Amino acid sequence: MTDDATPQVKLLHIYLNDHLAGSAAGSELARRCRDNNRGTPLAEFLDGLLRQIEEDQLALEGIMDVLGAPRNPAKLAAAWLAEKVGRLKLNGQLLQYSDLSRLLELEGLGLGIHGKMDLWRALIAVREAYPPLADAPLEALERRAVDQLAGVEEQQARAAEVAFKPSRVPA
Repeated sequence: MTDDATPQVKLLHIYLNDHLAGSAAGSELARRCRDNNRGTPLAEFLDGLLRQIEEDQLALEGIMDVLGAPRNPAKLAAAWLAEKVGRLKLNGQLLQYSDLSRLLELEGLGLGIHGKMDLWRALIAVREAYPPLADAPLEALERRAVDQLAGVEEQQARAAEVAFKPSRVPA
């Protein structure tokens, strides 16, 4: 970013870096959830989702490049650390993965995808002010985020049933 960038361009660069950091944390979270659910339909779903998250991250990096937004390594490192610290949450098990862990991880993925959807919508809203965005596939990225969110919400509902639905209702 050059020193002569407008305040709005500087804010856009900060915003893009925030989302890049969120994307890095999201891919780590998806990877961890997939690895903790190996051999299940959820792991298969997360494999596909992880590929898409990584593709979306590359798309974001490409947008940052055409807009001249430099990467902020401190934000990327902070996101990585935050994801690792997030593993320490209470989940009803002292040191093990639990059904609650799965649900909370899916909720975190859903929140991240919702933020990504908002990113694409924000860029669509300001596209005319930034000519390098003219050819960016923002609408396709937004539609994919909508589809990703629907898939994660479906998985969340299943995870909630496993975590909370009793096998038999007490009399």
